[in-house]
Amino acid sequence: MNKRAIAAGWFGLVLSSLAVGGCYTLRPIARGTEPTTGEQIAVQVNDAGRVALGRSMGNEIDRIEGRLVAQDSTGFTIAVNHVYGLRGEVQVWSGEPVRIEDSYVRVLSERRLSRGRSLAMGAVGVGGFALLLSNGLLGSVFGNDSKVPSDSGVSLRVVWP
Repeated sequence: MNKRAIAAGWFGLVLSSLAVGGCYTLRPIARGTEPTTGEQIAVQVNDAGRVALGRSMGNEIDRIEGRLVAQDSTGFTIAVNHVYGLRGEVQVWSGEPVRIEDSYVRVLSERRLSRGRSLAMGAVGVGGFALLLSNGLLGSVFGNDSKVPSDSGVSLRVVWP
């Protein structure tokens, strides 16, 4: 595979990760408003929630994020993706369902794509790549390495084992 194809692949990977990843924000859901099943939500738990969920999720839970699976008048079930601790640690889960009672919730938020932040991040990524190209910081990735200037000598170094 040549250098140009490798560089183009990396550029495509960076752009697609910016497009897919985007920038998300958590927006609090007003009390009395119910989130839609299937929506990505985040639950900040209170002290009672930390105690009740401590055995299955850890004692220092701050926030639980995942997809809302079901809800009723006393609480809801989330397919958990991430559990964030009070000290910043993150546990990655693979969608295990967890029942959360309404009395355990301090703040309920929905996870939404921030168009402005995502566009700004994409612009920074594209601008940074353009800067690299314009200043020649990528070296000979896009150049033609087979051309040797006529005023230069060519040397070949052979390393023996």
